Amino acid sequence: MNSRVVANEVYIPVVRELLEEGKEVSLTVSGNSMSPFFIHTRDKVLLGPVDDGMHKGDIAIFQRKSGQFVLHRICRVSEEGQYFFIGDAQTQAEGPVGRNQIFGKVKAVCRKGTWLKPGDFWWEFFEHVWLRMIPARRLACRCYDTLKKLTGGLQNRKKGLEG
Repeated sequence: MNSRVVANEVYIPVVRELLEEGKEVSLTVSGNSMSPFFIHTRDKVLLGPVDDGMHKGDIAIFQRKSGQFVLHRICRVSEEGQYFFIGDAQTQAEGPVGRNQIFGKVKAVCRKGTWLKPGDFWWEFFEHVWLRMIPARRLACRCYDTLKKLTGGLQNRKKGLEG
């Protein structure tokens, strides 16, 4: 299947319209603010309309007052119904965000070619465990990056020995 890159300013308003019609839309992730759960241009999300409320841990797409579109995780909902969001790679929450700014909710995620949905291990880990690790995220990400480099180096050495 052929794909093409379309600017967010052009594509996201169409996505918003489809979501408001009750349809689901697949979107390739761009940016690093949701790393390590989403990897830039590798992973996809299936967005659906916000039909069953929004809760702490949900991932939603919203439009900032500046006009920028953001896909982040809800880290808190105030008693007044205001939402506070945070990217999985971030340590500072953003908000308040009004319900009228939120127009889609992530229903499934395609990570490394495998579709995940609520109930799957990695989905639950990031929704429940990672969300509570906000103060320790930088250290956890550094450890993850180091481990990735080490295992990547081992795989490259193994390939060299086999070749």
